[in-house]
Amino acid sequence: MVKVLVTGTAGFIGFHLSQRLLSRGDEVIGLDNLNNYYDVSLKEARLAKLQAHPQQQRFTFYKVDLADQDSIESLFAEHNFEVVVNLAAQAGVRYSLTNPRAYINSNVVGFTNILEGCRHASSVKHLVFASSSSVYGANTKIPFSVHDNIDHPVSLYAASKKANELMAHTYSHLYRIPTTGLRFFSVYGPWGRPDMALFLFTKAILNGQPIDVFNRGQMKRDFTYIDDIVEGIVRVMDLIPTPNPEWSGDRPDPATSLAPYKIYNIGNNQPVELMYFIEIIETCLGKKADKNFLPMQPGDVQTNYADIDSLMKDVGFGPKTSIEDGIARFISWYRFFYSS
Repeated sequence: MVKVLVTGTAGFIGFHLSQRLLSRGDEVIGLDNLNNYYDVSLKEARLAKLQAHPQQQRFTFYKVDLADQDSIESLFAEHNFEVVVNLAAQAGVRYSLTNPRAYINSNVVGFTNILEGCRHASSVKHLVFASSSSVYGANTKIPFSVHDNIDHPVSLYAASKKANELMAHTYSHLYRIPTTGLRFFSVYGPWGRPDMALFLFTKAILNGQPIDVFNRGQMKRDFTYIDDIVEGIVRVMDLIPTPNPEWSGDRPDPATSLAPYKIYNIGNNQPVELMYFIEIIETCLGKKADKNFLPMQPGDVQTNYADIDSLMKDVGFGPKTSIEDGIARFISWYRFFYSS
């Protein structure tokens, strides 16, 4: 049994990860601020499901904001965490255009508090943290590789996630904290976020409302099913990074280091055309969408596509869920959850 701190435990990925960890016998301390970035009742429903889990006695929840330094310090002082998985963050590219300070408070100040907690807690053996495919920004070399430079983010959200990677590396270098960053690619599935495309499209089509299709549909996304994401996280949690003895400052590899630090892409490795994505939703719903074609939005990218060779090599990760099956499972959940 491992004692794990999961931040963002009432969030989409944090909820699914917490379920998986409880089922395999770990003790989970969950943290979330339950903010109103999207429907709080969905977060509360996820939390209620965790609190009703068959292994609920190994789950403890704290309503705490990452930016609350005193509360985070107290949490680390009270619990001897062996692994910390930081999934709490202010998400969303478009929201960052109008609410930049929310990203600094959560993704920069909040992450600093987590790093400081790990620094002062001798029990922490591994910090795993959420990065994002958005860090690739203006890069056009496809597929996106963790070994490529990522110096041109195109949104503050992306910049905050790159900042997390740099901050984590600094703490790994200075304090030898083993840290692993995971760049998530377009995660989807049951209990997903209402601000994501699959949720927005499904809701609009069922309500007879038009859907906004940006860049006139000329986009590709490496949609990755939630169960595959969780499998990857769990495998990475169990692989504590070590320094790369072949790392050279003359040819610096962004994915590894002389410190105990590692970066991975975690995606499906099969980008899907947005129009095909919509077709699958239409088929599952048995209803056509009224499409409102629009130009590309600021901060968005045309294609994201993950090179997952490193993750496959190091932990045997391989996504198993097709886009057709994944969307069908989401819609089945959506119909059930919102049937009342």
